[in-house]
Amino acid sequence: MPRAVLFDVDGTLTDTNHLHVIAWWEAFRQAGHHVAMREIHRAIGLSANDLVAHLLGDGRDGDEDEALAAAHDTLYGTWFDRLPALDGAQDLLRTLADRGWLVVLATSAGGAELKALRRAVDADDVIAGVASADDVAAGKPAPDPVHQALKLVGASVTEAVFVGDTVWDMKAATEAGARAVALLSGGIPRADLEEAGAAAVYQDPADLLSHLDSSLIAEYENRA
Repeated sequence: MPRAVLFDVDGTLTDTNHLHVIAWWEAFRQAGHHVAMREIHRAIGLSANDLVAHLLGDGRDGDEDEALAAAHDTLYGTWFDRLPALDGAQDLLRTLADRGWLVVLATSAGGAELKALRRAVDADDVIAGVASADDVAAGKPAPDPVHQALKLVGASVTEAVFVGDTVWDMKAATEAGARAVALLSGGIPRADLEEAGAAAVYQDPADLLSHLDSSLIAEYENRA
């Protein structure tokens, strides 16, 4: 059975969470909503519809959701040509592939946004599959993105590790039955990530790479 490492992208492989915060804040402001940036930050990682529902509540005008998401996409799209990868992201993916792991992306991004993120990471030649927002009925924290990512490469959840940066990532992995590794590069506190199911926490991709031989990933390799 092949082994797979599943990766979120925003905040995990790319330093983009705060760009999303700014884009969502401005989208809400333009529509007449005051939403604190700290609240938006903690909602990053949810799909667009879930993020709006989470922040504005059930009493909102649901007809406005699509316009808010479109405004965010337009604002965020102005950075597509210069999205930054996090330190060590590309090297981490390549090292895992060299060690025989299938590298799979499981992200809430889709379409042109996903293309821009993949261009920033610049490791398409070692990415075995991508489960995006376009491929599942429900995004994180539902387990659907994890299940879809595993299905794409024929891997079992018992032979998979999920790497993410938000509580939504940790909850999705845990719900799916996968072990979860968290990175602090998305700006979410360690305690929150551990409470949501993180079995280990590292600063960023470079930190995980430097500790790879003592990580959960090495534990799976040593079981062989």
